[in-house]
Amino acid sequence: MEINAFGVEEWLNKWENEAIYDIAGSSIASMTLEDILNLEPSIRNKLVETLCHKTMNYGWIEGSPEFKEEVSKLYQTVKPSQILQTNGATGANFLALYSLIEAGDHVISLYPSYQQLYDIPRSFGADVSLWHIHEKDNWLPSLNELRKLVRPNTKMICINNANNPTGTIMDQAFLEELISIADEIGAYILSDEVYQPLEDDFSIPAIVDLYDKGISTNSLSKTYSVPGVRVGWVASNNQIADHFRKYRDYTMICAGVFDDIIATHVLHHKDTVLKRNKEIVHRNLSLVNDWINKEPRVSLIPPRHVSTSFIKLDIPEDTENFCIRLLKEKGVLLVPGNRFDMPGYARLGYCTHTEILQEGLKRLSEFLKEFD
Repeated sequence: MEINAFGVEEWLNKWENEAIYDIAGSSIASMTLEDILNLEPSIRNKLVETLCHKTMNYGWIEGSPEFKEEVSKLYQTVKPSQILQTNGATGANFLALYSLIEAGDHVISLYPSYQQLYDIPRSFGADVSLWHIHEKDNWLPSLNELRKLVRPNTKMICINNANNPTGTIMDQAFLEELISIADEIGAYILSDEVYQPLEDDFSIPAIVDLYDKGISTNSLSKTYSVPGVRVGWVASNNQIADHFRKYRDYTMICAGVFDDIIATHVLHHKDTVLKRNKEIVHRNLSLVNDWINKEPRVSLIPPRHVSTSFIKLDIPEDTENFCIRLLKEKGVLLVPGNRFDMPGYARLGYCTHTEILQEGLKRLSEFLKEFD
């Protein structure tokens, strides 16, 4: 089986540990274990005692009942039995694709997006059509173009909503039209939903709540600030979940028992976590917008209060070379846009800790002045 190198992960694996000011990632400023234990100070000691006395066996294979109950609360129509715990959203996406896609199938994938969503189906021998996003449409794709891509045998349409790297969101009206297209041919929709918009009076429904053949994947890594726990999940209807169970046995036995406990604790206190993270996103996005207004060589279509953004660079240099020099000379890490097949752009993970963002943007501006 042949598969392309995973562009973003390859870049981060090589350079992330050299960064002093890492503004490349797309998680909201990660919490420490101390932060997590203090989400409810009155039970901190009880939680520590639970962890210390936990038997290090396999635990709950599909995720503990408490975990599945907390995850089901994130949806409108999903029961705990429809939730399967995975190794992050990466594991959830892989499980869905491994379970449903085989050689000769036709798959449509949003592009650019999370690379798994098009290169894994390709590696299985599927015929993958790319559904391009467009800068002129605020990085949304065209539904008319999708209608031209679908075939009678299209098996799955893959999206991530909000989009990585741009932060653009397909709203409910857009999703409902997408669903009508998919439903005409009986196609699944796989939606990676790790980037939740954190703004008041605005939300987007999960695809699993809108469409019977919708498959939602998510994790603790982005919106909930705990990528280190490596816990995600897939939510689907009962029939699809039962199908996934067979394939899951070949890819994952269970998450670690500590991981399940911490993940459940974070989700149980999601209101506290989301309040913290709303403040970070609002504050940091305001800083980025102010910086963009003063920086002549950078432009941005602002994301909708999600933790990733995609800046456009007006520089006479190869983007990846620019980003390597920026790291080596200023200690600032971005993800060059060519890692998304979009040279001339870069992913700016603005939801890091605010002081890191401020210094990173300052040093980026200093570096850009060499082109003046």
